[in-house]
Amino acid sequence: MTERADGRQTDQLREVTIELGWSPQAEGSALVSFGNTRVLCTASFTNGVPRWLAGKGKGWVTAEYAMLPRATNSRNDRESVKGKIGGRTHEISRLIGRSLRAVVDMKALGENTIVLDCDVLQADGGTRTAAITGAYVALAQAIQWGKDNKFIAQKATPLSDSVSAVSVGIIDGEPMLDLAYVEDVRAETDMNVVVTGSGTFIEVQGTAEGAPFDRDELNSLLDLALAGAVDLSAIQKRTLEV
Repeated sequence: MTERADGRQTDQLREVTIELGWSPQAEGSALVSFGNTRVLCTASFTNGVPRWLAGKGKGWVTAEYAMLPRATNSRNDRESVKGKIGGRTHEISRLIGRSLRAVVDMKALGENTIVLDCDVLQADGGTRTAAITGAYVALAQAIQWGKDNKFIAQKATPLSDSVSAVSVGIIDGEPMLDLAYVEDVRAETDMNVVVTGSGTFIEVQGTAEGAPFDRDELNSLLDLALAGAVDLSAIQKRTLEV
């Protein structure tokens, strides 16, 4: 296998860590690191639901994503100062929300709302995949908080599975797992894959930046992503068992 700039093999994740309880005021929180990408994920639990869901016996889970001004090599203005949320921010926020809702039984959650805030502290590629992976951990904590405080029935099982995400891509004709920024900008094909703990797909976002990819290359990328997701799921499980 080709060795990469940071010494990894093509099928190797960056060093992944998840720190629980990073924001003690929140009902759930996790600082997730994929190499030099770091995202703070906080879960806020509210008893009650948006007006359009009131009285239906269902809960709601949603997410917001943002990047700090110096998360990248040069400073970017805050979108709140600009007075307009960018299209990329909206897209990633929706992706995180969809990914989490795919593993939540809204009836079992009851008429409660959980909002996940994913703030990128440092960006080095894969911020959306790190955000999804960390947000699940924060969500699981918030659900347990809801049970402990009797907003959710003790016997209820709102989470049907875990969820994580990872990037894959083709660089110089070779499929690679978990792209850092220097790899992402060179990729001929770039893909983000959201996977459940049981190995089923929630979302696959793939684009040929250069040459189109064929079915065999697509299968290779998905196989890489599934293998990476197994490792991420194990890290999530170990973290939550602490």
